[in-house]
This record gives sequence, structure tokens and C-alpha cells, in this order.
Amino acid sequence: MKIAAHAHENHRVEFKRELTPELDLEKEVVAFLNSHEGGFIYIGIDKNGQRVGVVDVDGDMLKVKDRIKNNINPSAMGLFDVLDETGPTGVHCIKIIVASGSEKPYAKKKYGLSEKGCFMRVGSATEPMPTAMIERLFANRTRNSIGKIKAHRQALSFEQLRIYYEEKRKPLGRQFKANLELTTDDGALNYAAYLLADENNTSIKVAKYRGLNRVHLIENNEYGHCSLIKATKAVLDKLEIENKTASTITAKERIDRRLWNAVALREAVINAIVHNDYSREAPPKFEIFADRIEITSACALPEGLTPAEFFEGYSIPRNKELMRVFRDLELVEHLGSGLPRITEFYGPECFRFTENFLRITFAASGPVYEEEVTEQVEAPVTQEPESRLESRLESRLESRLELKLAAKVILLLNDSALGKLALAQGLGHQVVSGELNKQIRRLLGSGLIEYTLPDKPNSRLQQYCLTAQGKALLK
Repeated sequence: MKIAAHAHENHRVEFKRELTPELDLEKEVVAFLNSHEGGFIYIGIDKNGQRVGVVDVDGDMLKVKDRIKNNINPSAMGLFDVLDETGPTGVHCIKIIVASGSEKPYAKKKYGLSEKGCFMRVGSATEPMPTAMIERLFANRTRNSIGKIKAHRQALSFEQLRIYYEEKRKPLGRQFKANLELTTDDGALNYAAYLLADENNTSIKVAKYRGLNRVHLIENNEYGHCSLIKATKAVLDKLEIENKTASTITAKERIDRRLWNAVALREAVINAIVHNDYSREAPPKFEIFADRIEITSACALPEGLTPAEFFEGYSIPRNKELMRVFRDLELVEHLGSGLPRITEFYGPECFRFTENFLRITFAASGPVYEEEVTEQVEAPVTQEPESRLESRLESRLESRLELKLAAKVILLLNDSALGKLALAQGLGHQVVSGELNKQIRRLLGSGLIEYTLPDKPNSRLQQYCLTAQGKALLK
């Protein structure tokens, strides 16, 4: 939401001229947390909607984050974003995005669950919450939150999570479990910690079917039993491989088009994983058909939120602990940013809600499998791309090279650079085999592929891409 000059406050927007110790910022945040729409607080805009600006943007943003983090209960971590919003005239303001919380009622920690601590939005004003409402909300407070469920295994390690944080230059300290809210109130590791641990029993399925239904399964991959971050990256890598590019050559130009919009697909994957209801022990699943991809998560609409409000951008993060970590690792940008990216390309009609699940369906821009094309047209049988490529490889590589595997690797690298794990998954395997390592070395030696980080051949960020010679081979 962009605020224009002379805008007005309403039930979702609050203006504050400046951040001072006297400003009761926590009261405004609590009120939006307790609403079912959430809202926006702007610092640096006066009551008339005029931008007056903020002098020390970075300093004030840190103060805002610190106050919200330490002065509100239950914790609001994962439920707010603090951004620097620069207007058209270059005036800096602070924008605080607050989502509706799932553990209502929220309160100022100093006063607790009382009319001095709990607040609500009434029109464009913030008012004390009546005692009867506080008691009703508390009685109905969400109790199946993954932050409150104790992990059935307490001997958990987090080396994968440490690596991902170090890659973003955000090393985890000794108190990271408490700071990331991976413990219950009594100090035990919670279910969020279990999902982010190096080993768990959660697995995400990516399946491929021949045709338009689930009758003929041709590929079934599972990514998991590891940190949810690692599993998410593996799913994204796999779908990146599946999201092939089709080319149409006209008299004037060549038009390249992928099966699915890459931005919308990524957002849908992340949303399905972050907002899934893991308390049911039902992970999200991803299914590819001849004409579409379906993404299903155990994620019904939050109580009190209508589909219309959902598409208007009202956000109630189901798993704020996961949201916090995914944002720290830059897998998501800020609250409410994913839905507009999806509907921009596929419209609201791609969403289907049931009582217990949410399904997103993206139609493919063309046939997902080559055999879908050949089935429609009677034509002489021709060699498959892998076979044709194998024939060409025979004249270029040593005879000891196992041509079929080499051809598959080259085809996988046709559209983008990939690491060893992504290549293995593209071949339908969970781990990198010794045979794949051997073929990669031979393809490097033959000059058909090359490192993306030639100065660091053993880097864990290393990927491989086709050389000009390799691309010429494909042509």
C-alpha cells in the first residue's frame, strides 16, 4: 500500500508524525494484531496525510523493531515488517506492516490482559478492548500453533540452519533457539524447531503424472527428512527444472515462453510451505500433469476471514515462527507480498478453498511433456532428444562415457546453471551418486560444461553450465 499526499487515516491506516518515547506505538500495533485485517502504521506523516519525513530512518527503524519485539505479548515476531518508504519527493518515512495475529488477544506486556493492555480498532481510532471480549478471545486462543506444540524429539541439531544464516551473514548466536522462538513457554523445543532441525520425519512430495489425472504416475520425488529450509530449496530447484522453456519462431522474432510464470510459481511454493498447517502432520504436495501444476496445502482460510478479504490482501500468517526464519533468509520479502504476484499472472480463479485445504492451479502455457504433442499428430517415429544427443556425443566424447547419463545432464543444463544436487534431483534421485560425479568430471574435461565459480571448484555454491561448445552441440 502506497500512501499519497493528503491521504486519510482509516480502520487499516494510522499516521504518526514522529517516533518519540511518549508515542504509544505498542498500543497501535496491538490493535492491528487484534483485528482480523491487520494494518499499516506510518511514521513521518502527520494527521492530515502530509509527509514530514523522518530524520534518522535507520535508527528509528531499529527502535521500532525493538519496541514491538520486547513490549507485546504473545510475541509478534513474524507478524510485522518495518520498511523505509521513500516518497516521490525523496522524503523518507517508516512503514510498519502489521498482520492479524492468530493468538488473540495481544496485549502490551506491561499491563497484560486488561483494558489497559488490550486494544482494538474502531473506525480510524484505537480503543481499549472490553473485558468481555478479552475473555472470549483468550478462551478461543489458537492452541495448535507449532510454536506451542512440544516436539516429540528433543535431541535436535541445527547445522543446516546455521549454514543458511551464515550465508546471509546473520550468524546464529548461542541463544538462537529462544530468539527465533523455537521453544515452548517451559523451554522445550517446539514443533517449529522440529521442522527446521537437521533431521525430522516431514517430507514434501513432487509427483508427475502422464495425462490429466492421477492414474498414471511417472515420477514421485520426496524432499525432506531434513531442515524445512533445505527441503524448500530442493523443491524450488526441482520445479525450476520442470518449468521448461518453449520457443515460437515467427517471421520477425523468436519468442521464448516458460510453462509457468517463474515469479508466481516461486511465490505459490513458498506460501504453501510457510502457511501449511503442520499440526495435522500433512505436508504440502506439488503435482505436475500434462496441462497444469497443482499445489495443495493443509491451509484453510483462517477463521473469520472471507475469500474476498483474502484477495484484498488481509494477512494472517499461520506459522509466524517459520515466517520469521524464511524472511531472515530472504526466501520471502515482506508480509502480503506473495499473493499479488500470483494473482497478477493467474488471477484469483487459480485458488480453490475447501474446508481443510487450499489448492492453487496454474495452467501450463504449452504441453508439459513432448509425448503429449506426438500423441496428437500421426507422424513417422523420430528419435527422442536424448537419443539424438547421444548420437552426437559419440563422435565427441570418449567411448567409455556412458552416453545416456551425459545426454540427460546436458539437457538439464539447457535452460540454466544447476548444482550437483539439483542435477541429481532432475535425474530423479535424492542424493548425488558417484556415477553422476564421474560424468560431471568427464563433461568438464570434454569442454561441454564449465564451472560457474571456476576459481572455487569445491565451493558448496558451485554450479555447472553449458559452454559455447555444449550449446552448439544442442543446436
